[in-house]
Amino acid sequence: MTDSKGGPAPKAPVRVFLLDDHEVVRRGVHDLLDAEPDLTIVGEAATAAQALVRIPALRPHVAVLDVRLPDGDGVSVCRELRSSMPELACLMLTSFDDEEALLDAIMAGASGYVLKQITGTDLVTAVRTVASGQSMLDPGATTRLMARLRGGAEPEEAKQTLPGLTEREREILALVGEGLTNREIGKRLYLAEKTVKNNISRLLAKLGVERRVQAAVIATQAIAAQEHHNAAPSATRDRRARN
Repeated sequence: MTDSKGGPAPKAPVRVFLLDDHEVVRRGVHDLLDAEPDLTIVGEAATAAQALVRIPALRPHVAVLDVRLPDGDGVSVCRELRSSMPELACLMLTSFDDEEALLDAIMAGASGYVLKQITGTDLVTAVRTVASGQSMLDPGATTRLMARLRGGAEPEEAKQTLPGLTEREREILALVGEGLTNREIGKRLYLAEKTVKNNISRLLAKLGVERRVQAAVIATQAIAAQEHHNAAPSATRDRRARN
C-alpha cells in the first residue's frame, strides 16, 4: 500500500485499551501512551464488567489491565477476553509484586506483567513489546516464581527427564520456555493449534508436571545444562592449547 505521494503508507498505530479503577492512574497512562505516534488509546474502563463489554466492541491490539479491580480482577478479564479474542495482547499492570498473580496471569494467556512502579519509558516499551507478539515479564517476580517452581531441582535432573520426549515435543517444549502461546507455536512449527495443545498435554504428562510454567522452567534448566555440557569440552581444549 502507498500514500498519495507514491511512498509507503504509514503504519497504523497500535490500538490500546486501558482498564484501571483509579482515574488518576488511568489518565496518566492515557496521556503517556497517547503521546507516542505509534500508539493510540481507543477506550478505557474502570471495572471488569465495563471492560468485558467495551474491549470486544473496540477490538484493540493491546489491553493494559489492572490486576485488582472492585468487581473482579484483571487476570479473569484477560482469560475471558482471550478465549474469544486470541489475538489480543494483555499487559497486566499492578502495584503488587506477587509471583502468584504472575503465575495466574501467564496461565490466563497474558503477554506481559509489569509493576506500576516502572518508568514511563519502560511502560511504553512494554506495550510495544507485547503488541509485537513478544512477552514482557517483571524480572523480580519472575525470578522468584521460577525459583519456587524449580523446587530445588538441579539442571542435570531436568536434563534426565528429556530423553523420553519425541523430537517434536522437544521443539514445542523449547518454545514453551520462550513464553510462546499455542497459537504462536503452531505458526512457528506450521502445526494446527489443536495439535500443539495435544503435544503439550503429552509432554506435561511425561515430565510429571501439571502446569505450563513448570514445563517452561524445565526447558530453561535443560537448555542451561546442555550449554554447560557443551562449554566444558571447549574449556578443556583451551587449557590444553595454552599448556
